[in-house]
Amino acid sequence: MAEVQIKESTVKVSGQTLFFREALPSAAPGISKPPVLLLHGIRFSSQEWQNLKTLHTLAAAGHRAVALDLPGLGRSSDAVAPSPLGEPAPPGFLQEVLESLNMVPAVLISPSLSGMYTLPFLLNSPQSVAAYVPVAPICTDKFSAQDYAQVQVPALIVYGDKDEQLGELSLRNLKNLPNHRVFCMKGAGHACYLDDPDTWHQGLMGFLSSLK
Repeated sequence: MAEVQIKESTVKVSGQTLFFREALPSAAPGISKPPVLLLHGIRFSSQEWQNLKTLHTLAAAGHRAVALDLPGLGRSSDAVAPSPLGEPAPPGFLQEVLESLNMVPAVLISPSLSGMYTLPFLLNSPQSVAAYVPVAPICTDKFSAQDYAQVQVPALIVYGDKDEQLGELSLRNLKNLPNHRVFCMKGAGHACYLDDPDTWHQGLMGFLSSLK
């Protein structure tokens, strides 16, 4: 894999400072691939995506990859979340993030807690989402089958088969997205990408390479 540099920076969203890590593609100019925004669960931060080399893998394949620390977590701990933990956040929050980072439309990678941000945004502003990669996100039960059925965004539904709570619940709800495929990681738990990074990267990159 070519040497990929990770840059650390901050972005202002609704007057608050959020930290992010960014990897830029080294591919030849003229090949335009959608940028990728990576979010995280409650026990994690953008650091995991750097440690796992997901940022590097995306950049090496020609994607601009940005891993954001969500409000109140990681190095965005001074920022206040726009809604209570576990409640759907206003869709305008992620819209402002993506616009501030010049990433519209973006691929959204959304594990666990970050579902409270990505799901309302996906359902409200699908035109700002190039593709959706939910990894056993929370809040899937806050929306109806009809809500999901309206969204034509390509989706890769990821979960570990040992995640018997959020994995199965999220799959049951997200399968109502009409343009989806399912990626079940065998022997993996809730944070399945941590349990088997190689398989995670293979599944993710295979999906992204299939996008029109």
